Amino acid sequence: EVQLQASGGGLVQAGESLRLSCTASGITFDRYAIGWFRQAPGKEREGVSAISEADGSRFYADSVKGRFTISSDEAKNTAFLQMISLKPEDTAVYYCAVSRSVRYGSGYAPDYFYWGQGTQVTVSS
Repeated sequence: EVQLQASGGGLVQAGESLRLSCTASGITFDRYAIGWFRQAPGKEREGVSAISEADGSRFYADSVKGRFTISSDEAKNTAFLQMISLKPEDTAVYYCAVSRSVRYGSGYAPDYFYWGQGTQVTVSS
């Protein structure tokens, strides 16, 4: 059984940082894309960032470029999303996901099959 456990969310002030973690069991990160998505109340789920160790590609949404960095530790089967200079508009539930078909960093939610439970990030102004 594949499980993804996201953690690291919290309440911070604008300008501060957080690091999200996504630890997987039942699947390894070396073949397919790992993505971070977020969903704010009343909005659609948005692709934030993605990574593929298969081809080294990375994806970042325009809204987070230069502020968020995605990485993965294959030995720990964990992916990270380092977020700096957080803004109130970054407030959302953040989800990690793993594809079983796409081997490049994709920000397209239908490319992903396995999803974690989400972690809340709240940025106050």
